Amino acid sequence: MHGITEQEIFESLRPRLFGLGYRMLGIRADAEDVVQEAWMRWQAAEKSALRSAEAWLVTVTTRLAIDRLRAARAEREAYVGSWLPEPLVAEDERTPEAAIEHADDISLAFLLMLERLAPEERAAFLLRQVFDYDYPEIASILGKSEAALRQAVHRARERLRADEPRFHVPAETHRRLLERFVEAARSGKRDAIRALLDENARVIGDGGGKVPTVAGGMYGADRVTNLYWALALKYGQRLDYRIATVNGEPGLLRFIDGALESAQAVATDGARIGAFYVVRNPDKLARIRV
Repeated sequence: MHGITEQEIFESLRPRLFGLGYRMLGIRADAEDVVQEAWMRWQAAEKSALRSAEAWLVTVTTRLAIDRLRAARAEREAYVGSWLPEPLVAEDERTPEAAIEHADDISLAFLLMLERLAPEERAAFLLRQVFDYDYPEIASILGKSEAALRQAVHRARERLRADEPRFHVPAETHRRLLERFVEAARSGKRDAIRALLDENARVIGDGGGKVPTVAGGMYGADRVTNLYWALALKYGQRLDYRIATVNGEPGLLRFIDGALESAQAVATDGARIGAFYVVRNPDKLARIRV
């Protein structure tokens, strides 16, 4: 290994392996478990014949994640209410959670779209579109023909295209819009909240059956306005919002009586807010540092 230890090689690749596992599974603990299993297999592997440590570790991580996702599908079908990925939150943009990727390809909206894909299709799409592996490499990782994988990635692109963001919004523009929304939501001024929402604004909530949330989602600017307005009326000064980095984009943390109540990813075209993805399931909030 030319003087570099096995652990140093692995640690240099850990962010990539975790990023792959998290995008595949949408749950931090599951991604960490997959990476830990890859580490254990890496320690036991015969390395003298390996041409590429990265190729070996990405292959093992991908295949472990596919197996884990297949098992998770049954659990998610039985999930109470809407299932959303576990948010990665960083209030300070210099922290590791914020640094994983500052890109649309880790947003909650993007990860939720990926739920439509079968596990191997999802892996092929991510390896090609996000991690920029070429088709021969992906064929080796997944044990499929290049022709089959090209077709799978094309099919995945077509399935996801309708919901792809139509606008790239600079983070500062996104943040300024959220600052205005926080001011309106704290004030309880209904018209001020309404003015910041797209006509087709929606709220998707994940309570995991453990806390109340909007069953099946809430659609339309007036209904979404009423939801945030009602919260301001109910809680008054007990309610607070804080802007944080949620999966690489500006989002919101909502507090009631100083306790974290939800983490919210917010989709926008830069002028109006189109969607709130509200994670209230306490299991998915437990590892957020506030």
